Amino acid sequence: METGRGTGSAGWAPFGRDLAIDLGTATTQVHVRGRGVVLDEPSLVAVDTGSGRLVAAGAAAHEMLGRTPERVVTLRPLSDGVITDSEVTEQMLRHFLGRARPSRLVRPRAVVCVPSGVTAVERRALEDAALRCGARGVHVLEEAMAAAIGAGLPVESARASMVVDMGGGTTDVAVISLGGIVNARSIRVGGDEVDEAIVRGVRSAHDLLLGERSADDIKVRAGSVWPLAEERTVRVRGRDLTTGLPRTVQLGSEEVRRMIEPVTAQVVEVVRLVLDICPPELSGDLLDDGVVLTGGGALLRGWTERLRHELGVPVRVAEGAEHAVIRGAGACVDDLSVLRRVLVGAPRA
Repeated sequence: METGRGTGSAGWAPFGRDLAIDLGTATTQVHVRGRGVVLDEPSLVAVDTGSGRLVAAGAAAHEMLGRTPERVVTLRPLSDGVITDSEVTEQMLRHFLGRARPSRLVRPRAVVCVPSGVTAVERRALEDAALRCGARGVHVLEEAMAAAIGAGLPVESARASMVVDMGGGTTDVAVISLGGIVNARSIRVGGDEVDEAIVRGVRSAHDLLLGERSADDIKVRAGSVWPLAEERTVRVRGRDLTTGLPRTVQLGSEEVRRMIEPVTAQVVEVVRLVLDICPPELSGDLLDDGVVLTGGGALLRGWTERLRHELGVPVRVAEGAEHAVIRGAGACVDDLSVLRRVLVGAPRA
Protein backbone atom coordinates (compact mmCIF):
# COMPACT_ATOMS: atom_id res chain seq x y z
CA MET A 1 0.00 0.00 0.00
CA GLU A 2 1.07 3.54 -0.62
CA THR A 3 2.15 5.27 2.60
CA GLY A 4 2.38 8.87 3.69
CA ARG A 5 -1.01 9.93 2.32
CA GLY A 6 -2.83 12.75 4.09
CA THR A 7 -1.39 15.87 5.71
CA GLY A 8 -2.65 18.73 7.81
CA SER A 9 -5.35 18.56 10.47
CA ALA A 10 -7.54 16.15 8.50
CA GLY A 11 -4.83 13.55 7.82
CA TRP A 12 -1.85 11.87 9.37
CA ALA A 13 1.10 14.15 10.05
CA PRO A 14 3.86 12.83 7.76
CA PHE A 15 6.52 12.81 10.49
CA GLY A 16 4.24 12.22 13.48
CA ARG A 17 5.23 8.57 13.98
CA ASP A 18 1.57 7.63 14.42
CA LEU A 19 0.75 4.32 16.05
CA ALA A 20 -1.39 1.23 15.76
CA ILE A 21 -2.04 -0.54 19.06
CA ASP A 22 -3.44 -4.03 19.56
CA LEU A 23 -4.02 -4.06 23.31
CA GLY A 24 -4.90 -7.71 23.75
CA THR A 25 -5.64 -9.90 26.74
CA ALA A 26 -2.55 -12.04 26.13
CA THR A 27 -0.20 -9.70 24.24
CA THR A 28 0.20 -6.04 23.37
CA GLN A 29 1.58 -5.18 19.95
CA VAL A 30 2.54 -1.73 18.66
CA HIS A 31 3.15 -0.64 15.06
CA VAL A 32 4.89 2.69 14.43
CA ARG A 33 4.34 4.36 11.10
CA GLY A 34 7.40 3.94 8.90
CA ARG A 35 9.00 1.40 11.25
CA GLY A 36 6.54 -1.50 11.38
CA VAL A 37 5.88 -3.62 14.48
CA VAL A 38 8.26 -2.40 17.18
CA LEU A 39 6.78 -4.09 20.25
CA ASP A 40 5.23 -7.49 20.92
CA GLU A 41 5.04 -8.22 24.66
CA PRO A 42 2.77 -10.13 27.06
CA SER A 43 -0.02 -7.95 28.50
CA LEU A 44 1.26 -8.61 31.97
CA VAL A 45 2.55 -6.39 34.76
CA ALA A 46 4.22 -6.80 38.14
CA VAL A 47 3.02 -4.23 40.69
CA ASP A 48 4.25 -3.32 44.17
CA THR A 49 1.14 -3.75 46.33
CA GLY A 50 2.34 -1.22 48.87
CA SER A 51 3.05 1.73 46.59
CA GLY A 52 1.12 0.73 43.47
CA ARG A 53 4.35 1.26 41.51
CA LEU A 54 4.93 -0.67 38.30
CA VAL A 55 7.84 -3.04 38.90
CA ALA A 56 7.93 -4.72 35.49
CA ALA A 57 5.81 -5.14 32.37
CA GLY A 58 5.68 -7.47 29.40
CA ALA A 59 8.28 -10.21 29.08
CA ALA A 60 10.03 -9.10 32.26
CA ALA A 61 6.80 -9.49 34.24
CA HIS A 62 6.16 -12.87 32.59
CA GLU A 63 9.51 -14.12 33.89
CA MET A 64 8.34 -13.21 37.40
CA LEU A 65 5.13 -15.30 37.26
CA GLY A 66 4.93 -17.46 40.39
CA ARG A 67 8.29 -16.19 41.64
CA THR A 68 7.50 -12.79 43.16
CA PRO A 69 8.02 -11.77 46.80
CA GLU A 70 5.00 -11.06 48.98
CA ARG A 71 4.92 -7.32 48.18
CA VAL A 72 4.84 -7.84 44.43
CA VAL A 73 1.91 -9.28 42.47
CA THR A 74 1.79 -10.18 38.76
CA LEU A 75 -1.51 -9.57 37.00
CA ARG A 76 -3.23 -9.05 33.66
CA PRO A 77 -5.04 -5.69 33.54
CA LEU A 78 -7.25 -6.89 30.66
CA SER A 79 -9.68 -9.78 30.52
CA ASP A 80 -11.77 -11.05 27.60
CA GLY A 81 -10.32 -8.31 25.40
CA VAL A 82 -11.43 -5.40 27.63
CA ILE A 83 -9.87 -3.34 30.41
CA THR A 84 -10.56 -4.58 33.94
CA ASP A 85 -8.10 -2.30 35.77
CA SER A 86 -7.84 1.10 34.09
CA GLU A 87 -5.04 2.46 36.29
CA VAL A 88 -2.75 -0.54 35.79
CA THR A 89 -3.60 -0.70 32.08
CA GLU A 90 -2.57 2.93 31.71
CA GLN A 91 0.73 2.28 33.52
CA MET A 92 1.44 -0.72 31.28
CA LEU A 93 0.52 1.09 28.07
CA ARG A 94 2.56 4.16 29.03
CA HIS A 95 5.54 1.89 29.69
CA PHE A 96 5.15 0.12 26.32
CA LEU A 97 4.64 3.33 24.34
CA GLY A 98 7.66 4.89 26.03
CA ARG A 99 9.74 2.04 24.63
CA ALA A 100 8.08 2.15 21.21
CA ARG A 101 8.27 5.96 20.83
CA PRO A 102 11.22 7.39 22.75
CA SER A 103 10.61 10.86 21.19
CA ARG A 104 7.97 13.09 22.82
CA LEU A 105 8.27 15.99 20.36
CA VAL A 106 5.08 15.15 18.47
CA ARG A 107 2.00 13.60 20.03
CA PRO A 108 0.91 10.71 17.80
CA ARG A 109 -2.47 9.69 16.55
CA ALA A 110 -3.38 6.10 17.32
CA VAL A 111 -5.43 3.30 15.81
CA VAL A 112 -6.71 1.06 18.60
CA CYS A 113 -8.12 -2.40 17.86
CA VAL A 114 -11.22 -3.66 19.71
CA PRO A 115 -13.15 -6.95 19.67
CA SER A 116 -16.40 -6.86 17.69
CA GLY A 117 -18.54 -7.47 20.76
CA VAL A 118 -17.32 -4.66 23.03
CA THR A 119 -19.83 -2.30 24.60
CA ALA A 120 -19.65 1.46 24.16
CA VAL A 121 -18.32 1.78 27.72
CA GLU A 122 -15.58 -0.82 27.13
CA ARG A 123 -14.60 0.83 23.85
CA ARG A 124 -14.43 4.24 25.51
CA ALA A 125 -12.14 2.84 28.22
CA LEU A 126 -9.64 1.74 25.56
CA GLU A 127 -9.83 5.13 23.84
CA ASP A 128 -9.36 6.98 27.15
CA ALA A 129 -6.32 4.87 28.02
CA ALA A 130 -4.64 5.78 24.72
CA LEU A 131 -5.50 9.49 25.10
CA ARG A 132 -4.14 9.64 28.64
CA CYS A 133 -0.93 8.01 27.45
CA GLY A 134 -0.27 10.89 25.03
CA ALA A 135 -2.24 10.20 21.84
CA ARG A 136 -3.73 13.37 20.34
CA GLY A 137 -6.45 11.44 18.52
CA VAL A 138 -7.76 7.87 18.62
CA HIS A 139 -9.37 5.87 15.81
CA VAL A 140 -11.07 2.55 16.62
CA LEU A 141 -10.83 -0.48 14.33
CA GLU A 142 -12.59 -3.82 14.83
CA GLU A 143 -10.13 -6.67 15.27
CA ALA A 144 -11.86 -8.87 12.70
CA MET A 145 -11.47 -6.20 10.00
CA ALA A 146 -7.86 -5.55 11.01
CA ALA A 147 -7.17 -9.29 10.90
CA ALA A 148 -8.69 -9.60 7.42
CA ILE A 149 -6.56 -6.72 6.12
CA GLY A 150 -3.46 -8.14 7.80
CA ALA A 151 -4.13 -11.58 6.32
CA GLY A 152 -4.23 -10.06 2.83
CA LEU A 153 -7.91 -10.78 2.19
CA PRO A 154 -9.63 -8.75 -0.57
CA VAL A 155 -11.84 -6.79 1.82
CA GLU A 156 -12.83 -4.27 -0.88
CA SER A 157 -14.04 -6.98 -3.25
CA ALA A 158 -17.69 -7.88 -3.76
CA ARG A 159 -16.68 -11.49 -3.09
CA ALA A 160 -17.11 -12.50 0.52
CA SER A 161 -14.17 -13.16 2.82
CA MET A 162 -14.49 -14.83 6.21
CA VAL A 163 -12.00 -14.42 9.02
CA VAL A 164 -11.81 -16.11 12.43
CA ASP A 165 -9.49 -14.22 14.77
CA MET A 166 -8.56 -16.32 17.81
CA GLY A 167 -7.05 -14.15 20.50
CA GLY A 168 -6.15 -14.66 24.13
CA GLY A 169 -9.46 -13.42 25.52
CA THR A 170 -11.87 -13.34 22.57
CA THR A 171 -12.64 -15.06 19.29
CA ASP A 172 -14.00 -12.76 16.56
CA VAL A 173 -15.73 -14.18 13.48
CA ALA A 174 -16.76 -11.95 10.56
CA VAL A 175 -17.90 -12.11 6.95
CA ILE A 176 -16.58 -9.14 5.00
CA SER A 177 -17.61 -7.77 1.61
CA LEU A 178 -17.23 -4.41 -0.18
CA GLY A 179 -15.08 -2.97 2.58
CA GLY A 180 -17.55 -3.64 5.41
CA ILE A 181 -18.55 -6.33 7.88
CA VAL A 182 -21.70 -8.09 6.65
CA ASN A 183 -22.21 -10.04 9.85
CA ALA A 184 -20.04 -10.84 12.83
CA ARG A 185 -20.05 -12.56 16.19
CA SER A 186 -17.61 -12.32 19.08
CA ILE A 187 -17.34 -14.65 22.06
CA ARG A 188 -15.23 -14.07 25.15
CA VAL A 189 -13.40 -17.33 24.72
CA GLY A 190 -9.76 -17.62 23.68
CA GLY A 191 -6.36 -18.95 24.58
CA ASP A 192 -6.71 -18.01 28.25
CA GLU A 193 -9.79 -20.22 28.58
CA VAL A 194 -7.84 -23.09 27.00
CA ASP A 195 -5.14 -22.65 29.67
CA GLU A 196 -7.78 -22.57 32.43
CA ALA A 197 -9.37 -25.75 31.05
CA ILE A 198 -5.99 -27.50 31.22
CA VAL A 199 -5.47 -26.37 34.84
CA ARG A 200 -8.93 -27.69 35.79
CA GLY A 201 -8.44 -30.92 33.87
CA VAL A 202 -5.08 -31.75 35.44
CA ARG A 203 -6.42 -30.89 38.89
CA SER A 204 -9.46 -33.13 38.41
CA ALA A 205 -7.68 -36.09 36.80
CA HIS A 206 -4.37 -36.06 38.67
CA ASP A 207 -4.89 -34.01 41.88
CA LEU A 208 -2.11 -31.76 40.67
CA LEU A 209 -2.08 -27.97 40.88
CA LEU A 210 -0.49 -26.18 37.91
CA GLY A 211 0.57 -22.59 37.38
CA GLU A 212 -0.31 -20.41 34.37
CA ARG A 213 3.06 -20.90 32.70
CA SER A 214 2.85 -24.70 33.01
CA ALA A 215 -0.63 -24.78 31.45
CA ASP A 216 0.53 -22.65 28.52
CA ASP A 217 3.54 -24.95 28.05
CA ILE A 218 1.25 -27.99 27.90
CA LYS A 219 -0.95 -26.23 25.33
CA VAL A 220 2.03 -25.39 23.11
CA ARG A 221 3.74 -28.78 23.38
CA ALA A 222 0.82 -31.22 23.42
CA GLY A 223 -2.35 -29.24 22.69
CA SER A 224 -4.56 -30.05 19.68
CA VAL A 225 -8.21 -29.87 18.63
CA TRP A 226 -8.08 -32.81 16.20
CA PRO A 227 -6.36 -36.22 16.36
CA LEU A 228 -2.71 -35.99 15.36
CA ALA A 229 -0.90 -38.30 12.99
CA GLU A 230 1.60 -38.80 15.80
CA GLU A 231 0.19 -38.10 19.23
CA ARG A 232 2.46 -36.22 21.67
CA THR A 233 3.29 -36.57 25.34
CA VAL A 234 4.60 -34.04 27.83
CA ARG A 235 5.93 -34.33 31.39
CA VAL A 236 4.35 -31.83 33.77
CA ARG A 237 5.44 -30.72 37.23
CA GLY A 238 3.03 -29.35 39.79
CA ARG A 239 2.05 -29.46 43.45
CA ASP A 240 0.28 -32.55 44.73
CA LEU A 241 -2.99 -31.42 46.30
CA THR A 242 -2.93 -34.30 48.80
CA THR A 243 0.65 -34.15 50.08
CA GLY A 244 1.55 -30.57 49.16
CA LEU A 245 4.79 -31.87 47.62
CA PRO A 246 6.05 -31.46 44.03
CA ARG A 247 5.07 -34.27 41.68
CA THR A 248 5.49 -35.05 37.99
CA VAL A 249 2.87 -36.61 35.68
CA GLN A 250 2.85 -37.43 32.00
CA LEU A 251 0.05 -36.13 29.77
CA GLY A 252 -0.80 -37.23 26.25
CA SER A 253 -2.21 -34.98 23.56
CA GLU A 254 -5.41 -37.07 23.47
CA GLU A 255 -6.02 -36.37 27.17
CA VAL A 256 -5.28 -32.66 26.72
CA ARG A 257 -7.71 -32.59 23.78
CA ARG A 258 -10.50 -33.94 26.01
CA MET A 259 -9.71 -31.32 28.67
CA ILE A 260 -10.05 -28.40 26.27
CA GLU A 261 -12.97 -29.74 24.21
CA PRO A 262 -15.65 -27.68 26.05
CA VAL A 263 -13.73 -24.53 25.07
CA THR A 264 -12.95 -25.46 21.47
CA ALA A 265 -16.54 -26.57 20.89
CA GLN A 266 -17.70 -23.01 21.65
CA VAL A 267 -15.40 -21.66 18.94
CA VAL A 268 -16.69 -24.19 16.40
CA GLU A 269 -20.28 -23.26 17.26
CA VAL A 270 -19.81 -19.50 16.79
CA VAL A 271 -18.15 -20.06 13.40
CA ARG A 272 -21.06 -22.31 12.42
CA LEU A 273 -23.53 -19.62 13.53
CA VAL A 274 -21.92 -16.93 11.37
CA LEU A 275 -21.96 -19.26 8.36
CA ASP A 276 -25.62 -20.12 9.00
CA ILE A 277 -26.73 -16.46 8.92
CA CYS A 278 -24.56 -15.52 5.94
CA PRO A 279 -26.64 -14.15 3.01
CA PRO A 280 -27.10 -16.76 0.26
CA GLU A 281 -25.33 -14.54 -2.31
CA LEU A 282 -22.17 -14.70 -0.22
CA SER A 283 -22.36 -18.32 0.95
CA GLY A 284 -21.22 -19.57 -2.44
CA ASP A 285 -18.09 -17.42 -2.23
CA LEU A 286 -17.23 -18.97 1.14
CA LEU A 287 -17.72 -22.49 -0.22
CA ASP A 288 -15.06 -21.66 -2.83
CA ASP A 289 -12.71 -19.40 -0.84
CA GLY A 290 -13.26 -20.77 2.64
CA VAL A 291 -12.28 -19.42 6.05
CA VAL A 292 -9.00 -17.81 7.10
CA LEU A 293 -7.78 -18.23 10.69
CA THR A 294 -5.73 -15.54 12.43
CA GLY A 295 -4.52 -14.83 15.96
CA GLY A 296 -2.24 -16.78 18.27
CA GLY A 297 -5.01 -19.29 19.03
CA ALA A 298 -5.04 -20.37 15.37
CA LEU A 299 -1.62 -21.95 15.96
CA LEU A 300 -3.14 -24.65 18.17
CA ARG A 301 -2.74 -27.87 16.21
CA GLY A 302 -5.64 -29.26 14.21
CA TRP A 303 -7.86 -26.21 13.71
CA THR A 304 -7.88 -26.47 9.92
CA GLU A 305 -8.84 -30.16 10.02
CA ARG A 306 -11.45 -29.66 12.77
CA LEU A 307 -13.25 -26.76 11.10
CA ARG A 308 -13.05 -28.34 7.64
CA HIS A 309 -14.66 -31.50 9.03
CA GLU A 310 -17.33 -29.64 11.03
CA LEU A 311 -18.27 -26.99 8.46
CA GLY A 312 -17.51 -28.46 5.05
CA VAL A 313 -15.62 -25.40 3.76
CA PRO A 314 -11.92 -24.88 2.98
CA VAL A 315 -9.92 -23.58 5.97
CA ARG A 316 -6.39 -22.18 6.15
CA VAL A 317 -4.24 -20.43 8.71
CA ALA A 318 -2.94 -17.01 7.60
CA GLU A 319 0.79 -16.58 7.26
CA GLY A 320 2.09 -14.94 10.44
CA ALA A 321 -1.36 -15.45 11.98
CA GLU A 322 -0.38 -14.09 15.40
CA HIS A 323 0.49 -10.69 13.87
CA ALA A 324 -2.41 -10.35 11.43
CA VAL A 325 -4.36 -7.82 13.55
CA ILE A 326 -1.43 -5.48 14.12
CA ARG A 327 -0.41 -5.77 10.44
CA GLY A 328 -3.91 -4.74 9.39
CA ALA A 329 -4.05 -1.87 11.87
CA GLY A 330 -0.57 -0.82 10.77
CA ALA A 331 -1.73 -0.72 7.15
CA CYS A 332 -4.42 1.75 8.24
CA VAL A 333 -1.81 3.91 9.98
CA ASP A 334 0.39 3.86 6.90
CA ASP A 335 -2.44 4.69 4.49
CA LEU A 336 -5.22 7.00 5.69
CA SER A 337 -7.47 6.06 2.76
CA VAL A 338 -7.76 2.54 4.21
CA LEU A 339 -8.57 3.89 7.67
CA ARG A 340 -11.39 6.13 6.47
CA ARG A 341 -13.22 3.15 4.97
CA VAL A 342 -13.01 0.74 7.90
CA LEU A 343 -12.83 2.67 11.19
CA VAL A 344 -15.61 2.40 13.77
CA GLY A 345 -17.43 5.66 14.49
CA ALA A 346 -15.83 9.09 14.67
CA PRO A 347 -12.25 9.49 15.96
CA ARG A 348 -11.79 10.82 19.50
CA ALA A 349 -9.39 13.63 20.31
